[in-house]
Amino acid sequence: MKPVFEIVKKSKHSKARAGLLHTAHGTIQTPVFMPVGTLATVKSLTPPQLNDCGSQIILSNTYHLSLRPGEALVQKLGGLHAFMKWDKPILTDSGGFQVFSLSKIRKVTPEGVAFQSHIDGSKQWFSPQRVIDIQRALGSDIMMPLDVCTEYPATHEKTKSDLEITLKWIKESFEYWQENPNNQLLFAIVQGGLYTDLRKHCVDTMLNYDFPGYAIGGVSVGEPKEDLENLLAFCADLLPENKPRYAMGIGLPENLSFGVEHGIDMFDCVIPTRLARHAQALTSEGKLNIRNKQFTEDQDPLDPACSCYTCTTFSRAYLRHLVMCREILGHVLMSLHNVHFLVRWVDTMRERILNE
Repeated sequence: MKPVFEIVKKSKHSKARAGLLHTAHGTIQTPVFMPVGTLATVKSLTPPQLNDCGSQIILSNTYHLSLRPGEALVQKLGGLHAFMKWDKPILTDSGGFQVFSLSKIRKVTPEGVAFQSHIDGSKQWFSPQRVIDIQRALGSDIMMPLDVCTEYPATHEKTKSDLEITLKWIKESFEYWQENPNNQLLFAIVQGGLYTDLRKHCVDTMLNYDFPGYAIGGVSVGEPKEDLENLLAFCADLLPENKPRYAMGIGLPENLSFGVEHGIDMFDCVIPTRLARHAQALTSEGKLNIRNKQFTEDQDPLDPACSCYTCTTFSRAYLRHLVMCREILGHVLMSLHNVHFLVRWVDTMRERILNE
């Protein structure tokens, strides 16, 4: 039987590695950047456009899709892949981060979390089993278990208390998933805040179960860059070498480079489309705000070093015109570029590893 994850080559100069992650909807070449399609859509982009950007896998959100349109409807219409017409792999996060951002309208217990919908205030309930059931109905290739995402900053005592609940839920999620794996993978999520002793305890406990992959959660939640890097490096070193490692919510180019160099294989972030909606582009020369007056007559592409449709077709002057007039096409073209940029950023690092 083919393993879920294979390491093709390791870097001679760092802990980076190029790998293959096998899923029900295809094999993913790692390291990989995954665009976020929260509501079964990467904002403003069609599946063919995502393909043109080189996207191998996208994310959708368990919390949001359970509220609208509901997992039962998605399942009735053939699952998430058929619903959104995306035939490549999909990862669904557990919704834990979204639930725990609703600090005023949720209550956590060892059995699960009760919360109110941010849409209509209706009462909702997430348990480890319920979250797995939602993702089974959605039909994603990679599922994430319910966890407690501790806010930043937090005391050691509070973080430890949250972690004990997470570890209970992770165990229950693993056992429930094993009853019917259904060709879906389940990754564990490492929590523990900024405390290395708690992070190590979390990993040591999770290694009692044979998860197909491991994610590093609770990062990129407001901590300083130095703490983020220390945490990524520390956790990556603890995780099994023969399993994929996923840093959740990481998307800035410099953080992606650091993660890859320290042996992390998968990344996701909303940043490419979010920046696009604020007229900002990620480029080989740094971040650029297309609203700036200096681009009014600029006939250069957004990024001369980029081969995306936006950069090979349109000028900065035209993009600025679209944005200043609040034309939807401006968001589309900026999003297309930013997604392409980050996907290629990580793909290029993979190529460097293979060519060493």
